[in-house]
Amino acid sequence: MNKKISKITNEWKRFSHLFNRQEIPAKKILLHEGQISKTAFYIEKGCLRSWFNNNGKDITFQFFFEGQGVSSIESFMTSQPGLFNVESIEPCIIHSISKKDFQFIVDNSPAIKKEIEENILQRLFFYQKLFLSRIKDNPEKRYKELLTQHPEILQRIPQHYIASYLGITPVSLSRIRNRR
Repeated sequence: MNKKISKITNEWKRFSHLFNRQEIPAKKILLHEGQISKTAFYIEKGCLRSWFNNNGKDITFQFFFEGQGVSSIESFMTSQPGLFNVESIEPCIIHSISKKDFQFIVDNSPAIKKEIEENILQRLFFYQKLFLSRIKDNPEKRYKELLTQHPEILQRIPQHYIASYLGITPVSLSRIRNRR
């Protein structure tokens, strides 16, 4: 195991008592759009998605898997209403933490604070790529990129969520898949 990974894992273990382990079913909403996020989540097992309602249409814009943290970071850090929902796609084991306990960890561990800042920066890069892809790429190109960059999504996520993520209908997704 990489020494850096081992060190940060041990650092997180120091604060494990601050997390609440939960087993949740599929299709459970952990954060509702418009609510203030008071909790952040770490996924031990399972998959979550972020989505919002656009005039009655469900728009998925991100998936999260084992080993990833999830929150509406803007809402969590500023106590403003969240812009999206966080929902389980499959049964999950998650570990939740309150804002107060999260802040305690950040204040008491420079290594974890640095890791969180790096993760937030990576999330920003992800959103930039997603935004630009929606403007310049056609759905078929977005699908091919998803296929090469994130094949786990195609293996684990229901087709209607993938279609929503790509900004197309399930029928259009089926046509694109059949062209291959």
